[in-house]
Formats: sequence, structure tokens, C-alpha cells
Amino acid sequence: MFADIILPVPLPLLFTYEIPSELKNEVQTGCRVVVSFGKKRMLSGVVFSLHNKAPEAYETKPILSVLDDAPVITTDQLQLWQWIADYYQCTLGEVYKAALPSGLKLESETRIACNSDFEAESPLSNKQSEILDFLSGKKQASIQEINDVTGLKNSYPIVKQLIELEAVFVNERIQQSYRPKKEPFLSLHPGIHNENDLRLRFEQLERAPKQLHCLMTFLQKSGGVESALKGGEIAKKELLTASDSSAAPIAELIKKEILQQSQHVVSRLDNWENTLKDKKPLSDEQNTALNEVKEGFNENRPVLLHGVTSSGKTELYIHLIDDAIKQGRQALYLLPEIALTTQITSRLKAHFGDKLGIYHSKFSDAERVEVWNNLLQHNGYEVVLGVRSAIFLPFTNLGLIIVDEEHESSFKQYDPAPRYHARNVALVMARQFNANVLLGTATPSIESYFNAQTGKYKLVELSTRYEGIELPDIVVVDTRDARRRKTMKGLFSPALTEAMTTALNRKEQVILFQNRRGFAPYLECTMCAHIPKCPHCDVSLTYHKHLNHLVCHYCGYTTPTFTTCPACGNPSLELRGFGTQKVEEEIQQLFPEARVARMDLDTTRSKKGYENIISSFENGEMDILVGTQMVTKGLDFDRVSLVGILNADGMLNNPDFRAFERSFQMMAQVSGRAGRKNRRGTVVLQTSNPEHPVIDFVKRNDFAAFYQQQIEERQAYKYPPFYRLVHLTIRHKNQNVTHQAAVALGNELRKVFGSRVLGPQMPPINKIQDLYLERIMLKMERKASVTKSKQLMQNCINTILSQQRWRYVAVAADVDPL
Repeated sequence: MFADIILPVPLPLLFTYEIPSELKNEVQTGCRVVVSFGKKRMLSGVVFSLHNKAPEAYETKPILSVLDDAPVITTDQLQLWQWIADYYQCTLGEVYKAALPSGLKLESETRIACNSDFEAESPLSNKQSEILDFLSGKKQASIQEINDVTGLKNSYPIVKQLIELEAVFVNERIQQSYRPKKEPFLSLHPGIHNENDLRLRFEQLERAPKQLHCLMTFLQKSGGVESALKGGEIAKKELLTASDSSAAPIAELIKKEILQQSQHVVSRLDNWENTLKDKKPLSDEQNTALNEVKEGFNENRPVLLHGVTSSGKTELYIHLIDDAIKQGRQALYLLPEIALTTQITSRLKAHFGDKLGIYHSKFSDAERVEVWNNLLQHNGYEVVLGVRSAIFLPFTNLGLIIVDEEHESSFKQYDPAPRYHARNVALVMARQFNANVLLGTATPSIESYFNAQTGKYKLVELSTRYEGIELPDIVVVDTRDARRRKTMKGLFSPALTEAMTTALNRKEQVILFQNRRGFAPYLECTMCAHIPKCPHCDVSLTYHKHLNHLVCHYCGYTTPTFTTCPACGNPSLELRGFGTQKVEEEIQQLFPEARVARMDLDTTRSKKGYENIISSFENGEMDILVGTQMVTKGLDFDRVSLVGILNADGMLNNPDFRAFERSFQMMAQVSGRAGRKNRRGTVVLQTSNPEHPVIDFVKRNDFAAFYQQQIEERQAYKYPPFYRLVHLTIRHKNQNVTHQAAVALGNELRKVFGSRVLGPQMPPINKIQDLYLERIMLKMERKASVTKSKQLMQNCINTILSQQRWRYVAVAADVDPL
């Protein structure tokens, strides 16, 4: 018997291993196994399939061990992984690395041990001696520990020398990163059989009142004497809290064999202990929309729910999830941002309680493993709320997938591979499970709206806000004219300043949107115009005032702020542009009494970062919220009456065919945060080009007209949804090698695809993390065979990379790029 194994390596083929006779009953499809890979490397992988055919190209190695009693990956998941690998032109190993939570991936760690019999025939170097001295005092150590002791960034070359001298040995061991959480529980000692035995213990404790109090509290909390005698137990920390005692009396009770302590596996996830709420009644328009959605489901079509902001889409989702649960099916609710899960979680928990699981990257590895394992159980979660990675979870009976804010680019994975789009993968998952799909948004993507217009999706519309709340009044301000008249107060026009003053006087809240974090985008020398750039990336360094550092937002490089120009030595450096930190600072100067919060990547790095900011703002503890695109996406605040868009031009001027689409979506979405209840809101939109057609569409809230303009341009210039795009990015540390390989690849592709190949050309940012980039774009007709096109494309790539001079060039495919 043989098994094909998915290993976490970016190689195109699966690896076949022999199943030893003693493991034949243990190896199952979807189980994790440990295998030897290469000369001295051990890896954990997943069994993809079982068969009896030995490979002809190489001699098989045996599987070393099986890690699971039952599969941790379902057959449905393995089929989905295969589709993702095929469609997005990556390997199953890359999908495996993205899909499995880190806690379920075993890590191979090199351990170095000292050879006690070693005798040096020639003098050792100082570093060699230092490493041997360190190892002689330990049984074994990792490379990282040796690095720390020697102060070297990479001690492996010296370790390698010692291995060749047989001064040290290498031991490769597999480490399991997930461990269940355990807590101590207390119960009566097994020597206490009845009430008489218990009475004797009470007499024994007459002169130990604290111990007696702990025992009495234990009996009370464990359900009474009868329950305690039958083995009733409680958590040790619960007894400590209930008895208001220290650990010492409990330790004495254990020592006297009155209580016994045992370790129990407990969940890291929060339990819902409040009363569940009933669903809210729907309005007439919502009921009509709900019936239309169900009609689409009955026709086996995905449904696009196009509802204006605050039209009550979430309440519709809750009704549909409830219907799915009543049918015995599971529901997956996808959101684009972790920030949104904070508000939606409380709403869904109130209805579904512990039936709801939450899955995103702010959870620890162990918590994500627990969600994964819960879903593998027969009575696991019935609803899962998560971001794009939740599509990889092991559902067994999925009946409904909701993709909220379906237009969001956050559903697309950019780097590393697989570069999948969660919305599109969700549609494939739905076909696997015969499940329904609902795509919801106030600003549909052009592709989804096109699918709805052409009948592939069913279109359902909610055109009015819940309870008849009016859409906000959008005021467009010409900042170029305001600056010419010298009426701007820093970043704020008179109209925005006045509107903020009015809102704050009314005790209402304000959201300010600036889609750039940091204090200022760059520093510039006023004498020679030099702009400090990242040494590893082709981008300017962003100034972060609270750190007083310049930071690269691509690779994380930081350096203290320059006091003089590094090019000419002049001290006349000035900040240009502005980010959220600068907005926050100027707001505090303009409105010193106002309570200001900032929500961007810098303030939300911790697990509770989003939750703390959103709950503070929601509870009225903050007056003004300054944020990046995080504040545009579906957040619901009752007191917000004003939204300020500080710089619409930055979005509109991106060199991308989707720039207008993204700008419209972002401005319309952030505008929708205003005037949620009781009062019509106001949006002040600052721009130096008030006549821009996109701004006019936003002002009129006319998505249909905007779509019509965009779809005509897309058809004329051969862009999606009429054509499929594939970006091939060529990377190498040498710019000339990158260019030569890109040109050669472009020529090879043109032999097959002709005029469908555009480029190569340098992207706007052509160096990231010391690698130079060039890009080739392919525009493929929709009717063209996807499988055949990608095979021909891969053949061209292989032809180039097989040449010796380009063996270290990397080519990454991005299918359906955003």
C-alpha cells in the first residue's frame, strides 16, 4: 500500500510514500503523518489518497508515524484544495500551509548535540570552541539558541564545520505546536464513601476554620453532599473565587486526603451564558427581499443582495441562518475585516449563543485549532463567523454561505500563494455541499453586478434605509479653492470645521476617513528634493510621530528620523502629505475638549484592539473616530451624524483600471456611516477636483449610472468581467536578471498567446524586500479553456526557468488579480 502525501513545500507534485505493515490500519485519507524528506529532514504532511501503485521515478520511503486517530481534513476539503491549486496556479503544498491553522502544522526543529568522544586533531576557532563549550553543558540546543549565545545571525556554517569534524551530532525532531489547555478540578477524595466518612472529616477540621469553609463551599458549588459523593467536581479557580480563600487551605485539604485534584482539558473559547434573543420582526420591504432571496435559492442561483447602507441586511442574514439551522445545516458568515467581527459577533451571539464559532487571525493558534476540532465533531458549531481564511474550515453539512461586503478587496489573498478570492472559493464550496450563497453589499463589485444583470445571479434590492431613515446629505468641498482663499485650517475646510463644531455641540459623533496610516507619507529636503526611501523596497519611508521613526509599510524596515538630509546634509527637511496620526493631532488642536480615537493598523495590532476602540466609540466614550478603510466597512454607530472624507483625490488617482470602482465603493461605504438613526446625516467630501464624475455619482448615490459607465469602459478595453486577467510577477535580486527573464518569458508567451500578452513592465513599486519586480499581464477570453490556458502558461514558465542563467528567478501567478 502507498499514500500520496501533501507536504508543505512549493513543489508541483505529490510525494508517494510506502505504508509500513504496522501502520496500515492507521493511515487514512486526511490524517497527518510524519515522513522523511530529503537527506536529514522530517516533515509532517496530509494523506491525500491511498493506492497500490509504486512510483516509477524514485524509490519510496516509509511513513514514519501517524499523528491522528481520525482524519483532521475532510474529503470535501481536499477536493477544494485541489480546485484552489488548479485554478489559482499554485501547489497543494502552498494551499496546505494556508489552510491549516499553525497549531495543527508540526514543525521540524534542528537540534544539535555535543559528541562527548570528540578529540580535536587541530586547533578549533574561537567560535567553534564557544559553541562546543555551550553544548557540553546542555544535552542539546537549537540553532536559534546557538545564535543567541554566539551573537551570530547565522551560526549554521560553523555548526556545519563541527558536524563534518564529528564534534557534534544533528537530531531532527518533530514538534507539535498545539497543546490542549488544562485546568485543575477538585472532587472528594475516593476514600470518602458516604456521609459518615464526610462527617468524620468535618470533625477533623474543627480547629481549621478556613479549611472547613473551603470544604463547605466545595460541597455547595458541586451540587450538594449527594452529588459530591457521586464524583461531582468544580474548577479549582471557581472554589478560590467562591470561598474568597487562598490556595493554602485547599492544598491542606488535598494533603489530608479530603479533596483530590485532577487536570481536565478545557476550552480556550468563551461560552455564552446570557439569554438568547428572538429575531426582530422584518419590515415589509425586508420581508419582500427575504422571499425573493429564497426564490433565488430555490432556483439554485447565488443571490446578490444590493441594499443601501443601513437597510437592514444583517437582520435578513440572521433570519436565513436560523432557517438553515432548523434544516439541520451549517452556515458560514464571511466578513472582509476582523474589525467587523467585533460588532457582528455580539448580534449573532445574542441569537445563536454557543452555536456560533468565530475564526480569524487575532485568535491564538490554539484557539483556532479548537474551532477546527469543534467542527470535526458531530455536534460542532452550526454557525461560523470569520474572515477569508474561514473557507478552509472542515464543514461537514454546509447549507448557507453569506459573503457580506462582497465587493471588498480584503477577500483576496495577495501574498503568499495561494492568491485566492474567498468570495469565488465560497461559490465553489456551495456547489460541493449543494448550499446556498448570498452576496450582500451596498456597493456591488462590477463583476458581481454584471453576473446579476446577465442572469447568473439573482438580484434582490433594498433601496431604502430601515425605519425610513434618510440617506446622508453629501457636501462636496473644493480644497484647491479653499487653499487659494487661505480658509483651510490645516487639513480641514471651513465647511468640515463648522459641521464638526455643530455635531460636537449636539453631543453627536464624527468619523474622519483618511486612507493612509502614519503621520506623513514622506520627508522631503527643501534644498535638493531628496526623499528618504526604504533600502529594501522602492517606496518612500512613512513618518510615524509616536515612534519618531521612518517606517516602510512593505517590509517593516524602520530607522530613526533624519535631522539632516542624507543626500546633501542640509537640515531643512519637511513633512509632506498626511496620515491618520497627523489628522488625530490636528483634531486635538482644533477641538481640545473632544475625545479622539484612531483606528488603523498601528492601533489594532493586539487581539482586543478592534474591540476596545469600537466598543468605546459605540458606548459614547469617544467623540471623533479617525481611521483608514477599516472605518468604511459595515460598522453601525447610532450617534454618528457627520462623516468627513479628507482626501478623495488619493483614491481616484491610482494607476489601476479598478481605481474608480474602489473610490466609489469606499466613499459610498464611509458615507453610509452617517445618520444611522433619528437624524439625517451629513458627509463632507474634500477634493481638489469637485467636477470628477465619480464624485458626482457618489453625491447622487447613483450606482446604476456608475455601473453603466464602468461596464462600457471594461468592454471597450478588454477588462473583467469580459476577460480574465492573469498577472505574472517575475522576481530576482538583480535588476538586470529580472528584466532579461521577464523579456524572455514575454516572448515565449507571445508564441502561444499572441496579442493577449502585455508587458513586461515595471509595476509602480518595482522593488520589495530586496527583490526587483517586473510584471506581465495576460488577457484571456471568457470562452477560452481555463485549464488548457494555464497549462500552456506553465509550460512557457518552465521553459524559461529551466535555463541555467534564470534558475534563481521566481515567477508568481496571480489569477483574477485585484
